[in-house]
Amino acid sequence: MLEAAGLTNPQVRVFVGHWARHTGAAAVEVVAAGDDARLSAEALAAGEIRRVVGGRWFARSHRKDTVRSEERTFVATGDPADQGMHNNWLPVGQAQAAVEDRMRGASTGRTMYVVPYLLGPPGSPLQGWAAGVQLTDSRLVALQLIRLARVGAQHVNQLADPGGFVRAVHVTGDLDRLGQGSAADRRWLVTVPERRTILHFGSAHGDNAVLCRVAHGLRLACWDGWRSGRFLAESFMLVRITDKATGRRYHVCGGFPSGSGKTDLAMMQVPAELSGRWQVDFYGDDIAWLWVDEQGRLRAVNPEFGVFGVARDTNWTTNPAAMEAIGPCTGTLFTDVAHNEFVQAVWWEGRTFRPPTNTTGWRDWTGRLVSTRPPQWTDLNWAHSDSRFTTRVGNVPNLAADFADPAGVPIDAIVLGGRTGDREPLIRAISDPAEGIYDGLCLGSQAAFGPEGCLRYDPMAMRAYLSYPEADYAAHWLRIIGAAREKPIFAHVNWFARDAEGRFLWPGYRDDLRPLLWLLALRNGEVTGRQTPVGIVPTPDELDLTGLQLSPGDLEALLTVDMSRWQQEMTHRRRHLEQFAGLPEAIWAAHHRVAAALDAAAPAESDRAPR
Repeated sequence: MLEAAGLTNPQVRVFVGHWARHTGAAAVEVVAAGDDARLSAEALAAGEIRRVVGGRWFARSHRKDTVRSEERTFVATGDPADQGMHNNWLPVGQAQAAVEDRMRGASTGRTMYVVPYLLGPPGSPLQGWAAGVQLTDSRLVALQLIRLARVGAQHVNQLADPGGFVRAVHVTGDLDRLGQGSAADRRWLVTVPERRTILHFGSAHGDNAVLCRVAHGLRLACWDGWRSGRFLAESFMLVRITDKATGRRYHVCGGFPSGSGKTDLAMMQVPAELSGRWQVDFYGDDIAWLWVDEQGRLRAVNPEFGVFGVARDTNWTTNPAAMEAIGPCTGTLFTDVAHNEFVQAVWWEGRTFRPPTNTTGWRDWTGRLVSTRPPQWTDLNWAHSDSRFTTRVGNVPNLAADFADPAGVPIDAIVLGGRTGDREPLIRAISDPAEGIYDGLCLGSQAAFGPEGCLRYDPMAMRAYLSYPEADYAAHWLRIIGAAREKPIFAHVNWFARDAEGRFLWPGYRDDLRPLLWLLALRNGEVTGRQTPVGIVPTPDELDLTGLQLSPGDLEALLTVDMSRWQQEMTHRRRHLEQFAGLPEAIWAAHHRVAAALDAAAPAESDRAPR
């Protein structure tokens, strides 16, 4: 069968044979990109997916299997020194034995789909870390892989090193009997970076099962980049901003914790009032690999070939590019949204202001008819809060023409942003790379407060994906950025500032381009901004607010740094950083410079305890 499918790499064939026997698969099938229509028809006949008008599809997850399971996701190596605060480290012998035991015979009676894939464009300088083969006993996962990666046997047949591919195995397991969330939880989602192996058992949902994404594209690539010393693998969006008046192009990447506006920023369109001069092109919304080229320029590429987006609150106002990318004739696969079996439509919270008034035929994400839900369920969502759409990157209307250039694009700015109603201005620029990296390590979100209003810190938005210790991660960032002859400018943005009544001060969405234009002007020396202890903030006249109805009071609040709030923040940051033994001195020096500047600007008791 492998021969007939054109899979000639001998080490891939050994890999497939071993796992077919171990899992007890009844059949083996090699998947290519051109198999999408056939697999979709088979899945439809088997009741695994349902039609959505316009040649699209809908799938419903098992009720116990609807979110990424970070608490059951582990990194396993042979050295205890690889344990960090957030990588859920386990000894490789213990973890690999446990997951292999769960997988033994667990695919009995099922087909094993063999999906060879490549992350990033062929010919990329990072191609040596980009090839993989995922084995999965889920046809739905195979369909998602076709949409999210470059799929085909040629990507592994032509490897210079036939064994130089990531070995990724996914076995769904009996979802009814896995004890999800209990003390007897049988799920094991394990990355073994030293062996370039990923073994996931006990889920068929999104990032738990589509292993080319965060398991390879982030968690394993993060390790590969560190150990090779060659690159960074980050949970970053990537866009190009073009000044049509001058022809100058700028490339911006950046990280945002979940719920902080990363996808909307990546797919933003230009405000109507500025569209005559500016254009925004899309490269990626979720992952970027960064390296320094032979000329000393920091470059980046999106390793994905599709978009795996959160449906909630996606609509024609918040993200028109996404709505077009998932429209009719795109082959989009929706997961865990509400579905109407009669008119073959889908809906989720935020798609329209109110749900459809005629509930005939509508089923919620659990499969229950909305019309038969008990009265006490009136306020429950129709769609799951983590409902998703999976679509090919070519469906994005403003996809950059050079998206597939293996050389990647040069990075001019790195933008980081959390979600907080206070302390953070609209934008603050950081010209010193060490201070920018320090600020990224202290990236935080109001999604979960600790004591005294402490943010939930999410270093570089990589808390869930780090595969090695945070101190080493900081040092690796310093090395990569330090090797660049032309350093990017860093910035921290916050679209979520509120007034005392809880009202958002900034309109957001496509208007988020305006502070980025100021940042690029600052980089070019066209504006100077106002220096504050935590970075450079725009003056009111430096922001292009053409056509934007924003009161002077709101603008002043957006550009104000709350010194007393920042005094508290520095104490929280110190405690956060103290968790990471061996943190580079350059990071501590940046912390102390910011703390000293705050003390000088607004003397107070803050951050004076020795570390």
